[in-house]
Amino acid sequence: MIHLLTFNTTHHALLAEQVAHECGLSAEVTPAPPQSGAKCDLAVEYLPEEEDALLAALRAAGVEFRIFRADAAT
Repeated sequence: MIHLLTFNTTHHALLAEQVAHECGLSAEVTPAPPQSGAKCDLAVEYLPEEEDALLAALRAAGVEFRIFRADAAT
């Protein structure tokens, strides 16, 4: 299972990665898959075990995002 966050703007994608790293969380900017319906071509991949901490940090920082999950085979 792939865990991604998608965004409306490149700014929010890059900010999400920065916020994650500042909180000591793993996150990597990656191309958004076409089936995600993202308005921005970038997504952030993250570890599922860090999801709660990451989402809380992004919400606190005012970063708008959507959660996208897909099987690795798709």
